[in-house]
Amino acid sequence: MYCLFIKTRVKPGTADAFLAAINANAAASVATEPGCLVFDVSQDRDDAEVIYLYEIYQDDEAYEAHTRTAHFRDSRPLVEPLIEEQVCFESDVIARNPVS
Repeated sequence: MYCLFIKTRVKPGTADAFLAAINANAAASVATEPGCLVFDVSQDRDDAEVIYLYEIYQDDEAYEAHTRTAHFRDSRPLVEPLIEEQVCFESDVIARNPVS
């Protein structure tokens, strides 16, 4: 499984707009993409302008399919102007813990 950890610092005063757009993308991703297993959005407790994304896809191809969806493409012009800095970490999932 392919995993992304993304840390985004948004421009001052834009966290709510960024969260609205990214939450819509995340919800559509897990609802409509069979290869998108997890798309979690978190906000830093100490700095509201830092947003974390945690995404798991069945494989690299599922992630590539994600980037071709309408909800992904529609979200890009909304979120890109709000980003001050972004760091992305890629990994392979070794184990997932089941939800009880």
